[in-house]
Amino acid sequence: MIAFGASLNVWTTRHGALIAPGAKVIQVDSDIAAIGAHRPVDIGVVADAQEAAQALVAELEGDGRDPLAESRRSIKLAAEIATGKWHDEPYEESRDWLDPRTLSITLDEMLPRERTVVVDSGAFMGYPSMYLTVPDAGGFVFPQAFQCVGLGLGCALGAAIARPDRLTVAALGDGGLLMALPDLETVGRLQPDMLIVVYNDAAYGAEVHHFRPMGIPVELAQFPPTDFAALAEAAGCHGVTVRDISDLERVREWIDHRDRPLVLDAKVDPDICAEWLEEAFRGH
Repeated sequence: MIAFGASLNVWTTRHGALIAPGAKVIQVDSDIAAIGAHRPVDIGVVADAQEAAQALVAELEGDGRDPLAESRRSIKLAAEIATGKWHDEPYEESRDWLDPRTLSITLDEMLPRERTVVVDSGAFMGYPSMYLTVPDAGGFVFPQAFQCVGLGLGCALGAAIARPDRLTVAALGDGGLLMALPDLETVGRLQPDMLIVVYNDAAYGAEVHHFRPMGIPVELAQFPPTDFAALAEAAGCHGVTVRDISDLERVREWIDHRDRPLVLDAKVDPDICAEWLEEAFRGH
């Protein structure tokens, strides 16, 4: 296995489960300190990732070998990867609450293709990342440095100013938006072409899902119900409370007449713990 510019940490290897016990691991990185920093490697190559990959391909082709001949990779598999999407993966839908996966899939089908998706940090962040498609790499803004909660809306404002030709979709948690309420006033004042989706589980959900199974009290990580639709209207935006998929028809109406930013206060199921979040907790 060759890792080009990847750190091979617990997040990118599923706590090492993605690397077979007998695999020979080669790590390519321009920073010598990164080689073997998170797990032992058999061969370390200090080089620019792109230049190293190009040199490797040139070497293989120079020997007259087909780089894919002895590989599990194939044209068929490449096509399967290219056409596959999270939308097609089955899941058991929440019966009593709005399911964050169904919310995200429905919005993806409803919103204009030309969009910039900005995702804040929190228990919800896998859903917009998985289900909200973007037209290109520049259409996805993921401000996760130090897992800082609350940076999403400010970054979305920057993205909206930088690309006014696209709808900006800010995917936030309720905890993150409560931290960034002054930015909501800025949204109302500047009036960018923006949709704010609040995955509202009335909590810092990651902390709840992490500590509750341990028997640790989580009341400090849970909030009384917050009416973000009312806060949005007070700031000069449209506000809509979403408890059911049928409530998203208001979004369809707004898309054709985007006179003000829209804030969706989506009351999602607080008991759903995303698979990726459960996986992240296994190493703690």
